Amino acid sequence: MNTKTYASEHNSPWNKGKLVGQKMPLRISEIWAIRVRLEIYGRQRDLALFNLAIDSKLRGCDLVQLRVLDVVHGNHVANRATVMQQKTKQPVQFELTAGTRKSLLEWINVAGLRHDDYLFSSRISGSPHISTRQYARIAHQWFDEIGLDPTAYSTHTLRRTKPTLIYRRTKNLRAVQLLLGHTRLESTVRYLGIEVDDALEMAEQTDA
Repeated sequence: MNTKTYASEHNSPWNKGKLVGQKMPLRISEIWAIRVRLEIYGRQRDLALFNLAIDSKLRGCDLVQLRVLDVVHGNHVANRATVMQQKTKQPVQFELTAGTRKSLLEWINVAGLRHDDYLFSSRISGSPHISTRQYARIAHQWFDEIGLDPTAYSTHTLRRTKPTLIYRRTKNLRAVQLLLGHTRLESTVRYLGIEVDDALEMAEQTDA
């Protein structure tokens, strides 16, 4: 096998050569459909990964590189955590809800993870943690299992879900910008697609 060619393919982005549009955020009912399914089938790693993805609102490249020490203080999972974003080189803080803390602690104990271990190690030799490509495959499986079209959803769906819910509830765009770690407010507007959503909502409420 050509090692150079394999390395190039292995390190290429999962979405290279594919059309990737704005992905739908999950509805609350869909969040719980995935969560309950993972709980019923005892998929502890996936449950911890899913809950952390929703709460953290991190890009995939940052999520897969989280270590135990990023979320655990002493013997308990922290209420909040801060990480440095690869893309912006800026820190971003996120909350960890009770359900997420519980699933993370259970996963850490079951997997026997140490303080400096990656939260989600890879089964592929030479890779210390799951790759963004692996994360994308896992997420697509979640969507498929509850009957969603995997082509309409992606890991960005998980990043967008909670900020979208927060914006719809509060209309506080600045707060969402801080939660996403965006340096420009315009980036948040484009990312959430809120101008289009707000226009459609107004249209739906208007009788012609």
